[in-house]
Amino acid sequence: MNICVTGASGFIGQRLVYSLCEQGHSVTILSRRECQNEMPLGVNIINGDLTSETCPLDLFLDKCNVIINCAGELNNTAKMEALHVEGTQKLIQAALKQTEQRGNKIHWIQLSSVGVYGPVNGKANSERVITEDTPIQPKGEYEQTKAQADKLVIQAAESSLLTYTIIRPSNVFGQGMPNGALRALAGTVRKGLFFYIGYLKTVSTYVHVDDVIALLVLCLSDSNAKGEVFNISNDCLLEEMIEGIAMILNVKHPWLRLPEALVRALVWLMQGIIKSPLSQAAINSMVARTSYPTLKLKQRLDFTPQISVSMSMNDVIQDKNNNVRKMEL
Repeated sequence: MNICVTGASGFIGQRLVYSLCEQGHSVTILSRRECQNEMPLGVNIINGDLTSETCPLDLFLDKCNVIINCAGELNNTAKMEALHVEGTQKLIQAALKQTEQRGNKIHWIQLSSVGVYGPVNGKANSERVITEDTPIQPKGEYEQTKAQADKLVIQAAESSLLTYTIIRPSNVFGQGMPNGALRALAGTVRKGLFFYIGYLKTVSTYVHVDDVIALLVLCLSDSNAKGEVFNISNDCLLEEMIEGIAMILNVKHPWLRLPEALVRALVWLMQGIIKSPLSQAAINSMVARTSYPTLKLKQRLDFTPQISVSMSMNDVIQDKNNNVRKMEL
């Protein structure tokens, strides 16, 4: 296939490009910077910024069969709407133009996020199960703009000129990941500073980057993926993940567990007095019990994430490339 990829120099996108090339696909990427040395031999690189009015989208989409939109801005909220919403709309219009001229449909695979479902309503430790049928309630700028982009893609498919698949992963981890939260967590375990908060079973919602890549590639050819939204996560208990980290580090498994109310009170009292990695938001994540079952993936695509979160922490802990690039267009 002739596959066009945005976000190809990012954490997920770069691995995706290598996987596509290994399978013999013809790959064209859109990049706002020179990245020839980072791509497999034979990749067609079109220089352009998806947020620019002069972006050469017709050239980028020439002979395209499939668009995989991995472009994402993770840090600068001021740029998120321009990239996620306006950039997606420009790309959709260019794709529709191509299909009208050539008379054949383009399949659009959209990399989104489970963040579009929004945070838990009520107590942070409330048990919650999120499926693809759960109404979206995005709160932050990233989540809101990603949700808007998903909506634009779904609406574009109503023209019958495009088909789509939307993939919503939870927290994607693996070697070279730009988010340092797991490395910081491993640091607290190594130093013997980690403790559990509360007495309920906390759920860690992570999925390995290789599982996400495998799903994206599967959606190229499986007709059952068309017109569908899929969540992908490989949930495990926080205790299992921490035990996996401790085993890799060859340190004693953490055992201390403090009441949630006590920890929240201490954090509130000490704010502005001492610098601490703990915040109310951090506590929320440490007591969360949201889960993302992958039953639909299994039923529709016979796909199940294969890489255990708790047993794959070595990919992060031993990662020497701590200064990796942020996801780029």
